[in-house]
Amino acid sequence: MKKAIYLLLMAVCAVMTSCEKEEIGGTATQALAGEWYVTADAVDKYGNVLEEDFFGIGHFHVNTYNTAANVPNEIWVDDLGNFWEFKVKASADVNNCTFSTPDSVANAYYDCKVLIEGGKILPDAATTPHGTAADSIVFYVSFNDDTCPEEFGFAKYRISGYRYTGLASDD
Repeated sequence: MKKAIYLLLMAVCAVMTSCEKEEIGGTATQALAGEWYVTADAVDKYGNVLEEDFFGIGHFHVNTYNTAANVPNEIWVDDLGNFWEFKVKASADVNNCTFSTPDSVANAYYDCKVLIEGGKILPDAATTPHGTAADSIVFYVSFNDDTCPEEFGFAKYRISGYRYTGLASDD
C-alpha cells in the first residue's frame, strides 16, 4: 500500500510541475520593433515634402528589429529590398522611441553608405485606412550612391507610415 501511495504522490508531483508556465520575455528593443507600412517622399533639408511618393512605389514594408546582441541602444532598420535595398544598424533610445545613425553607415545588402536621421515611433499616432489607431513611424534617409536629390532638387527621403496590421483593408 505504501508503494502505491508513493507512486501516486510522484505522479501528482510530476503533473503539477509540468503545468507550470515559463514567462517568455520580450527583446530589449520591443518598443521600437515592428513591421511598418510606409511611403517614401522627397523632402528638402528642413523636412518639407516636395514630392509625395517620389518613385511611385506606393506603400511598402520596412522592418525594425533588435540586433543579435539584444541591447536597448541599437536596432536594425531594413527595407527588405522594397525601396533602396538597405539594412543598417541604427542607434536607438527605447525610452524616447527614437533611432538614427550617428553618421553614414555601411549597408548590409550592398556597398553603399546610409544615413538615417530623426527616426521616431509614435504610439497610436496614426490612423489606419480602416479607421483604427496604430503606432506611427517616421525617419529621414539618404544614400551616398543616390543621384536623384541633386538631379531633382531635394535633400533626402522621408519614410513614414504606420504599424502593419495584416488586415486586407489596410493594404
